[in-house]
Amino acid sequence: MHFALSAEQQAFRRLVRDFCAAELAPRAAAIDRDAQLHWPTIQKMAAIGLLGLQVDEEYGGAALDTLSASIAIEEIARACGSTALSVSAHNGLGAAPIQRWGSPEQRQRYLPLLTGGECLGALALTEPGAGTDLAGGVQTRAVVEGDSWIVDGQKAWITNASHAPVVVTLVRTDPDAGTRGFSLLLIEPGSAGFTIHPPERKMGVRGSPTHMLSFENVRVPTASGTLGERGRGFHQTMQTLDAGRISIAALCVGLAQGAYEHATRYALERQAFGKPIAQHQLIQAKIADAATEIEAARWLVYAAAWRADEGLDFAKQAAMAKLKASEVAERVCHDAIQIHGSYGYSSEFAVERIYRDQRLMTIGEGTSEIQRLVIARRALAESQG
Repeated sequence: MHFALSAEQQAFRRLVRDFCAAELAPRAAAIDRDAQLHWPTIQKMAAIGLLGLQVDEEYGGAALDTLSASIAIEEIARACGSTALSVSAHNGLGAAPIQRWGSPEQRQRYLPLLTGGECLGALALTEPGAGTDLAGGVQTRAVVEGDSWIVDGQKAWITNASHAPVVVTLVRTDPDAGTRGFSLLLIEPGSAGFTIHPPERKMGVRGSPTHMLSFENVRVPTASGTLGERGRGFHQTMQTLDAGRISIAALCVGLAQGAYEHATRYALERQAFGKPIAQHQLIQAKIADAATEIEAARWLVYAAAWRADEGLDFAKQAAMAKLKASEVAERVCHDAIQIHGSYGYSSEFAVERIYRDQRLMTIGEGTSEIQRLVIARRALAESQG
């Protein structure tokens, strides 16, 4: 891999960074406190392509490459973790499957809505008894009745569902077909029998809404409501999650970068033993470790994104990036609070919020334990030739 960010990518980073500094960072504490996204800012994001990062231009998207999309998510997370999670899920989980597998009619129906700034996309995979074990644990079922699917079941921890015009939903359509027994359906909120429960109360990323969903005899047209080929839902989901891991890894880099910047500024201002604490070697060690680890994580994200853009297999690299970046964020945010001392435990300082926001990242989009399994299996397969 031999590349540097292009002039266009560098300009895009500056554009998104300036936008986030002006529009998002000043509101991040309120978004967390009120557990509400700031919709005027979300609407402004549409104008610079942040709500259709990899959606075709004909549907209002920016048609960016994966690397540029990753840069955008990092910059949003640097300012506000809640907004970054919702925008990442919107782009990578909600819009991406429709862009990739949708029919022309499905794309035309939903993608302009998703890029327009009035709603956010959602993907429903996890269930009360099925997180990591989707293949064995998904119990939400759909059976054909006439020209419709009839859907029954529950989903849990679904981001953006209350703001979505359609929820891409993984259902079991053939219990005896193994991984070929799943399909992705497009289910619109407001459908009879489809309930979006109140948002969960969470430790972090509080502004990003997360919901339980219930389906009771929900009728979905088979022709217009099936995304891609029937029976390919599990494989579509795995491909979506591989790409989503790059986005979450970029989000983690952004959270770590934000915490690092707050910590270094504080270390330069805070006096102890007659000089700024930044001049004490133990503080310098934390800063050095953070700077090094963030850069290493960022380049793993870039490497995975580059492979995706080159059309190469990137599943292992995406898992590596997500594992490394999420665990780097954990350490950097921990040390940022240590540098702040007791002030770091106060909600008056941003590092307290960022620490809570990052805690989800070693869990969502596949736990660190699952990332290690993915990496190990790929590495062992490569070793065997």
